[in-house]
Amino acid sequence: MSNLPIESILSGLQSLYGRYGYSRYKMNKFEEYDLYARNKDFLISDSVITFTDLDGKLMALKPDVTLSIVKNTRDEPGIRKLFYNENVYRVSKGSHGFKEITQVGLEAIGEIDEYCIYEVLKLAAESLSCTQKSCILEISHLGLLSDAIRYAGIPQEEQKAVIRRIGEKNLHELQGICGRLGVSQEATKLLCSLAGLYGTAEEVLPKVQSLLGGIAREEELSRFQRILSALSSGKYGSLVRIDFSAVSDPQYYNGFIFKGFAQGIPAAVLSGGQYDSMMKKMKRRSGAIGFAVYLDILEQYAPAETEYDIDTLLLYDDSCSISEIEAKAKQLTGSGESILLQRQIPPGLRCRQIVTMEKGRAE
Repeated sequence: MSNLPIESILSGLQSLYGRYGYSRYKMNKFEEYDLYARNKDFLISDSVITFTDLDGKLMALKPDVTLSIVKNTRDEPGIRKLFYNENVYRVSKGSHGFKEITQVGLEAIGEIDEYCIYEVLKLAAESLSCTQKSCILEISHLGLLSDAIRYAGIPQEEQKAVIRRIGEKNLHELQGICGRLGVSQEATKLLCSLAGLYGTAEEVLPKVQSLLGGIAREEELSRFQRILSALSSGKYGSLVRIDFSAVSDPQYYNGFIFKGFAQGIPAAVLSGGQYDSMMKKMKRRSGAIGFAVYLDILEQYAPAETEYDIDTLLLYDDSCSISEIEAKAKQLTGSGESILLQRQIPPGLRCRQIVTMEKGRAE
């Protein structure tokens, strides 16, 4: 788990996104409740805090940022690249009540091309590295998985159930569904093989080609291979794993899906993907890809605070000159210690040591 304070992680992420030309996006604290009611399956938690506005409209404190960005941007030429640092209001994972949560992330909306997808994936990997050194970015492609599901002849009404079993790596129930639907042994084996794929691009891409060549759309398969090859050969390539069990709801997502994990934390600390399907659902022509970093999860598993508020309490009296006090303070801070200078011990202060100065001498 991360040893960095959440404030340092947040600052580092904002700096990272700014360096790549992503503009800060600011929004209201609330939206009309209908936006979230129509897209509850997209939300991490479907519990929403609501209130009635003065004009009688039912409003909600925003539980999500992406929906609000999509609602408040327009289709226009090029790619609009945005990042956000916003407070959202929802039931945090691992808790039983609403919390105000700081969420940071980015979105690229517009004419999404191959490089843009690569850049977002690279920034997701670099974002993970800002949280701690030991982390993994798992990447899949819902479009390729959907091609395999259609090849198997899975009816539309059963496809979400199949995707869910693949996401759980539940091969027993996946085989059961296929058997009930009369799916061929060859197609059943294909779906089970995809669910079990995991490893580096070098290890897995040849297997993906072997399994999906001639089944998946060639353009999508080639793009997936090019982007993963480029990503894996870059600075953060050691973080990348291909895992087709990283899935999301096809009602909202369509292409690349990815999740980030940090050592010592059992839940994803980063999640994202292409959500062109949601854009169409909201009557938008643009494509879109983005991700969010869940600072509340990082904070939940952060190391316990030190038992000390300060390393050294430096006490002085009127017998000490400014230059003597300053010299001692400089000596202590120069060794990397945090210090607090006072004339007496503050109530409740926890410090590792107390240094007392009298007549210029320290004890």
